[in-house]
Amino acid sequence: MPAIVEPKLITGNANQPLANGIARRMSMHRGVNVGLVDARVERFNDGEIFVEVYENVRGEDMFIIQPTSNPANDNLMELLIMCDALRRSSAGRITAVIPYFGYARQDRRTKARTPITAKMVANMLVGAGIERVLTMDLHAAQIQGFFDIPVDNLYASPIFALDIKAQFKDQMDDLMVVSPDVGGVARARELAKRINSPLSIVDKRREKPGEIAEMTVIGDVTDKVCLIVDDMCDTAGTLCKAAEVLLDNGAREVHSYISHGVMSGPAVERVTNSVMKSLVLTDTIQPTQEVLNAPNIRIVPTAPVFAQAILNIWNGTSVSSLFEAESLGPIYDGMYAAE
Repeated sequence: MPAIVEPKLITGNANQPLANGIARRMSMHRGVNVGLVDARVERFNDGEIFVEVYENVRGEDMFIIQPTSNPANDNLMELLIMCDALRRSSAGRITAVIPYFGYARQDRRTKARTPITAKMVANMLVGAGIERVLTMDLHAAQIQGFFDIPVDNLYASPIFALDIKAQFKDQMDDLMVVSPDVGGVARARELAKRINSPLSIVDKRREKPGEIAEMTVIGDVTDKVCLIVDDMCDTAGTLCKAAEVLLDNGAREVHSYISHGVMSGPAVERVTNSVMKSLVLTDTIQPTQEVLNAPNIRIVPTAPVFAQAILNIWNGTSVSSLFEAESLGPIYDGMYAAE
């Protein structure tokens, strides 16, 4: 087997700007050009996916960059078929870089006769020949255990903490981190510890998916600058309602930090017309032009942290070191002013 010289990246159609950004950052770190492997991922007329890799990948350390975002089924199939193409081309190791892991909301049986789709997707990925997974902010941490291969789950909270310290440097004592539901308390607590802020919870009673019946604020948010933290924003109904409830309970203003901007249906319109001052998303899911044009939505990049994580995996060094501000700060060099 030939010696592995550089990690090799390949991407499908799910989020090409992010893949290009990761390649650029890795080129900066390595001092050599790290480009995307030349390949085509196309559709037959009936919608079937066809993949052809134009470069030799025998014995190479391959990283497939492909979030399984909307359209989830197409992007998942692209990932599986790309993996099969690489495996049959004798790639040395195949790592799936899945910035947004779709189907993660179906991680347990909440009612009789329902699937655990996250586990099924994990089985499919392992069966296709993927040997390692790199992702960000899984909807439920236990999904890592659905895989019988190593899973590295990065967190957006260290990136958000850098952004908050830059954006709210004159209001740090007035900040209040808010979890929009009881299930997200651990995620919100993690960010609150990083910026040394108190924590509040919005308790919601959901009658059925997509509808909120009642919301109650747990904690005193009077005259606080509230930062709602969650892992994903789909239709933005819960988020916008939570912002209204916080203001009704005396909050000075409300901002939101969301890891994955699914932004389905009326989400952008709701956020634009909401009482929220700003909504900050990462680019794990490629933002639509409508999202980019929204006046109160801002995107923070994840390419720097994914590029470093890929290099750490390739080098056999620690990925968890990227959870600390001391390691993450230099990666986002110049993007956020040092305190």
